[in-house]
Amino acid sequence: MPEFVQITVADRIASVTINRPELHNAFNEVVISELTEAMEAAGGDPEVRVVVLRTEGKSFCAGADVNWMKRMVDYSFEENVSDAIDMANMLRAIRECSKPVIGRIHGAAIGGGVGLAAACDMAVAVKSAIFCLSEVKLGILPAVISPYVMEKMGPGPMRRYALTAEKFDANEAHRLGLVSHVVDDDAGLDAWITETAKTLMANGPEALAACKEVLADVQERKRWGAKQRLTVKRISRRRVSEEGQDGLKAFLEKRKAKWVRE
Repeated sequence: MPEFVQITVADRIASVTINRPELHNAFNEVVISELTEAMEAAGGDPEVRVVVLRTEGKSFCAGADVNWMKRMVDYSFEENVSDAIDMANMLRAIRECSKPVIGRIHGAAIGGGVGLAAACDMAVAVKSAIFCLSEVKLGILPAVISPYVMEKMGPGPMRRYALTAEKFDANEAHRLGLVSHVVDDDAGLDAWITETAKTLMANGPEALAACKEVLADVQERKRWGAKQRLTVKRISRRRVSEEGQDGLKAFLEKRKAKWVRE
């Protein structure tokens, strides 16, 4: 039985919840392991169409647990590498989940908490939320989270906020692309998630998974020729797939596709 991370499924939406409110949902090795497993389980559940990453309590995530950090002080280089790999795998499990992942952001998102938000496909934040890449204040680096945060914010803003460790608000996070939308309160968070989930579930589930995959793969290709070869094959594969055929025919025949539930 998971200690800190729970999954609940309702109306084809899986809520993956970090439940450590007394520690502001800071993560340690247990949270990292459980969150990785939860995201993999949600991605592999055929009944799930959308995943919401959320937390309990006043804060979204305060980054690393202080007690975990105390243990890290005595880690060898090799132990630190192993530890960082586990964290990197957690972020990849969010980023590479076959289902769209929505981050529900409230309170403070500090250090690795910013990384969690950035690893989601999209995120909604309450306007009172605060973000901070605080690592350099501790003499360390936002290294493992940097690919995800830089993908959303871009290298210029990432450089500024990683070096200054300034706090910034939800509107700035939205302006930079770290979050997709800002709302007034918790009710607004849930309303936006409900409407966005409906929008996502109107789309082909296999197409959504393939779309996430091709967007990631295109980013990794440096040359335009390689991008072209990849994308030509992927769209051709989708067009002849059972889901792609049904979607195209449904459009032409003015009917609902098979995956659409009333």
